[in-house]
Amino acid sequence: MRSRFAFQPRYFLFWLIYFVAAKAVFLLYHLPKTTALPSGTVPRIFGYGLRLDAASAAYLSLLPFLLFSLSSLVGARFPTDRLLRFYTAVAGIVVAFFTTADLELYRAWGFRLDATPLQYLDTPGEMAASAGSAPVALLVAVFAGLLLMGWLLYKAAVGRLVPLPADFGRGRAAVVGLLYTLLLAIPLRGGLQQIPVNQSDVYFSDQPFANHAAINVPWNVANSLFLQNAGPNPYHFMADTTAQRLVQQLYASPADTAVTRLLRVKRPNVLFIILESFTAKLVGSTGGEKNVTPTLDSLARTGVLFSNIYAAGDRSQKGLVALLSGYPNQPTTSIIKYPRKTEQLPHLCRSLEEAGYHSHYYYGGELAFANMKSYLVTAGYEQFTERADFSRAEQNSKWGAHDHILFDRMLRDLQGQAQPFFVTAFTLSSHEPFDIPIPRKFSGTSEAALFRNSVYYTDWALGRFLRVARTQPWWANTLVVLVADHGHPLPGNDSNESPTKFHIPLVLAGAALRPEARGRVISAVGSQTDVAATLLAQLGVSAKSYVWSRDLLRPVPKPFAFYSFTDGFGMVTPQGVVTYDNVAKRPITRGRQVPDLQVRQGQAYEQTSFADFLRK
Repeated sequence: MRSRFAFQPRYFLFWLIYFVAAKAVFLLYHLPKTTALPSGTVPRIFGYGLRLDAASAAYLSLLPFLLFSLSSLVGARFPTDRLLRFYTAVAGIVVAFFTTADLELYRAWGFRLDATPLQYLDTPGEMAASAGSAPVALLVAVFAGLLLMGWLLYKAAVGRLVPLPADFGRGRAAVVGLLYTLLLAIPLRGGLQQIPVNQSDVYFSDQPFANHAAINVPWNVANSLFLQNAGPNPYHFMADTTAQRLVQQLYASPADTAVTRLLRVKRPNVLFIILESFTAKLVGSTGGEKNVTPTLDSLARTGVLFSNIYAAGDRSQKGLVALLSGYPNQPTTSIIKYPRKTEQLPHLCRSLEEAGYHSHYYYGGELAFANMKSYLVTAGYEQFTERADFSRAEQNSKWGAHDHILFDRMLRDLQGQAQPFFVTAFTLSSHEPFDIPIPRKFSGTSEAALFRNSVYYTDWALGRFLRVARTQPWWANTLVVLVADHGHPLPGNDSNESPTKFHIPLVLAGAALRPEARGRVISAVGSQTDVAATLLAQLGVSAKSYVWSRDLLRPVPKPFAFYSFTDGFGMVTPQGVVTYDNVAKRPITRGRQVPDLQVRQGQAYEQTSFADFLRK
């Protein structure tokens, strides 16, 4: 017969075994990545991950241990066993859900589940659309399997609570229970060392997947929920004065450099089109696949192409801030989540309003998604058109209105739009689940094929829009800016940090361009954050407040692009690319020609830009 006092260690052991088994499920789900690891790595994943597994088991054991101690003191009339089973069942469902969601999230986003998805809880329809390409039946089966495994494991390892022996005093029993509870402090902290356990303690390999696999998902979610962004700066690599000096060097340019004039009119209309997930890998003019984006490639040949531009981040809301405010992204959060901070950012819309522009923002989905609306309202747009403004018949996408419907609405509205105008349009059809309202051009049912067809459709809708736009009176004085909100792992399943995942197109087109500017290709390395200063320079509007943005048409000694991914950064220069893991505190990849200075510049940029974020 089991001893009553074996309950607490058995309960802790139950959760510990469960987390080890969940780690095995993660490795099996991502079997191609697992089998590609060097020999001997998998056992080390379990070994190094054990500290976070034990910490999570200890956190989940705290309440049951206290209930156990209380029941020992109160006696048999306290329904301890039922309460413990109910608590464990609820916790098990939550943990199983997190574990299952993490499997597909990691495949799509390249990082373990944290608090990021909570940004989208107020738009459940958009969350469901994002998961449209996930293998739902498989994930449901995994979820059910985890629940069954947990139930069987609980029965085997814990079982029913044994009554207190008649000859054992309640006070003594409560003291024993409290002593076991106090012992949880050791696994809670990850050991007896001075600093409590954190992510970096389980990072052991030069293979990012191995490090990620060692992380415990519930611990990661809880840690990111309670991690405050009020400071201190977690990305402190050097003295602040040194970091500021290195960043200032990146933005230094010859004082006598004249502005390259691309426009034939001083105050053209600006049609700013943000293309969802348009990776350079599918744009022929930027070295990608041919015949996927014929419209964009044609505009690149007759307009101005910036062929070496990188997104500042990997999510739509991050791309918006980078493009419209010229502001860098943050590695584990996004400034768009903090309206108080975004109120202090510069905005293209506000800058152009001061120059006499009228504005309108178009999106076929819900602007509340990822807190975008608060940011855009702060930007000062005069009018908004979003999902609710389209009829039910027009909401023919899982996200809302497909792109050709959006462009049709814009064509109608622009006939009466006051000029000069700054009109921003954000497409959505090339977002997961990649459903399109026209026949597919490319064969295949793989996710890459579906994505390729969705990009082709948006390009088709863009071409359809431009053919009519060119016949409108407002076209003669219009500059069109076409740029992606971010890149994409597909095609090719790029790793989370890969520069090809962040490489995006940027094209200036429209009748407002000078004839001699047409066909020009700017090959200098640049960032999404540089679009704002580049556009404002062409319009003769001050970009002084856009301190993180530089004019791509003014030569600089150190052209660069900086991008953030979850807990890391990439730094691109003509010398090559270095990607850096903030948790492991070492480069992930580094080109042969990349100097030590470039690594330091990337660290300085992250340190300085995050310090600026904290001050907002």
